[in-house]
Amino acid sequence: MVPGEDNHRAEALEPDLSEAGFRQLAEFRHRIRQFLRFSEEAARSKGIEPHQHQLLLALKGLPKGTRPTVTALSQQLCIRHHSTVELVNRLVDQGAIRRRPGDHDHREVLVELTAHGETLLHRLSVLHREELRVSGPALSKSLWAVVHHSGRGSRRPA
Repeated sequence: MVPGEDNHRAEALEPDLSEAGFRQLAEFRHRIRQFLRFSEEAARSKGIEPHQHQLLLALKGLPKGTRPTVTALSQQLCIRHHSTVELVNRLVDQGAIRRRPGDHDHREVLVELTAHGETLLHRLSVLHREELRVSGPALSKSLWAVVHHSGRGSRRPA
């Protein structure tokens, strides 16, 4: 589904959302926002902006076989190409990533983590995994409640 589009299929599947359904959606959104706030604060505590952290993670976690280009990173981050270029420029200035020419086509520009970027990303990833160990069960439970909402209240796992 695309936000803002008229989606008759969704209306047909669940014509009325109960108060419990709205509470479940609100709880899930709250849990997501709590994690995102943690992530934003963790990035800033390490001296980078949240979007810069997201770019480092996207770069390290690109799907196997995906070339680390600005275009690929733009697609991973769901942001415009020029915004990705700005993030790359800032991270290059901070010494977290570097640009290099492509292996076969030297007009192609690839992006890679530096040792500093690897260390920074590793430290942030450790913090994020620990936070998910703590907050993950509640996030998962709230997602389960939304996905399995029946309109008569949530069904609980056996």
